[in-house]
Amino acid sequence: MRNRRAWSASRTVLAGLACGVLALTLPLPRASARPGPEGPDAHRDERGAAVVVDWMRTADAVIDAEARPGPAETFVWQAYVSTAVYNAVVGVEGRFAPYRWDGRAPRTASSAAAAAAAAHRMLRHHFPAAAERLDDALTGTLATIPDGRAEDEGVAFGRRAASHVIELRRDDGRGAPVSFPAHPRPGVWRPTPPGYEPFAGAWLGRMRPLLLDSPGRFRPGPPPPLRSARYARDLQELAAYGCRTGSHRTPRQTDTARYFVALDLQGALGDHAVRHGFGIAETARLYAAANTAQADAVITAWDAKLHYGTWRPVTALREADTDGNPATRPHRHWEPLLTTPSHPDYLSGHATMGGALMRMLTGILGTPRVDLRIRSATTGATRHYRHADAYVRDVVDARVWGGIHTRTADEVGAATGHRLADWALRRYFRPLP
Repeated sequence: MRNRRAWSASRTVLAGLACGVLALTLPLPRASARPGPEGPDAHRDERGAAVVVDWMRTADAVIDAEARPGPAETFVWQAYVSTAVYNAVVGVEGRFAPYRWDGRAPRTASSAAAAAAAAHRMLRHHFPAAAERLDDALTGTLATIPDGRAEDEGVAFGRRAASHVIELRRDDGRGAPVSFPAHPRPGVWRPTPPGYEPFAGAWLGRMRPLLLDSPGRFRPGPPPPLRSARYARDLQELAAYGCRTGSHRTPRQTDTARYFVALDLQGALGDHAVRHGFGIAETARLYAAANTAQADAVITAWDAKLHYGTWRPVTALREADTDGNPATRPHRHWEPLLTTPSHPDYLSGHATMGGALMRMLTGILGTPRVDLRIRSATTGATRHYRHADAYVRDVVDARVWGGIHTRTADEVGAATGHRLADWALRRYFRPLP
């Protein structure tokens, strides 16, 4: 029964993203209806939201250079920084409930100085080798804020906000050794060509979430059995549309598969905030909500990967004569369009993150029109996603057309991300009365 519910949810996720926000009873105001600075003394922070955008760009660059994380791990680091910045800003401005904190700054403090100091403190703590670069960036930000009491109070409070998040995340399981003990047999994951690398980032499936109360809170039911008709349909689609050569893909479908390998989502969030005239509190909230939802989506997906440990399409297709399904046949030399990541199929991390991100944004923005201009770090192309459901549809398709995920792993992943974000929206980043 649980499995059937998960499959049913996957078929309705796109419609749910479009209309689910209308059923949400939270007082989530439309962000674009309140452009500009907020708070009784917001005029003191001339740069306002731009400080948050600039520091999230700095965070992106420092994380990429110093941590060299895999695509999934990146969102954990971004979540650390953006929650510290969010707490620093709303601790001054009010407007929204802080993230797991009740700290308040003096009303005279500069929220821009607080945001910069929080990001600086968080990044310097985790990446001490980047200290000079970060110190220069902080000096540059503070040079745009008038010297005096407001700046000093903002800096002090921002450092407090970051220290609180650092303490919250102490011993949260990041980077801890986690093994995958399953023995290879039909249906079970094993290292894939060309590198045959071990399970990457297995610790993500055991990490303490940022929003959820456990990694497995939204673990879906199991994938289709090897002998099921649905499993056979998944493999048949991959054989036809996911292969490197001789595929039925259109050029647009091939571009979509490659486009989604790596996206500049932090840049897209900043661009949205600037174009829509967000104030500093709205901008900090946008980043924090998006990044924590995606980080927890990664944790949720990796929990399922560890729990179910299903083999990847390249293995399933090459060894289809061992699956016991009369509707499948082996493709001994089949190769996917994209290089297969070194972790199991079910759930798809990209699709789970996509469902969580879009549902979180539709809740925060109060509309299914997300209006995101997203650049692909892989192809260099920028796509404009006006609606949440279009983004989720493309990310689901992209992983199939890339030959690296079954459609079931994608659809159930997107539905799981949707459920995760619905749960989080009722508990975090809420407008204050």
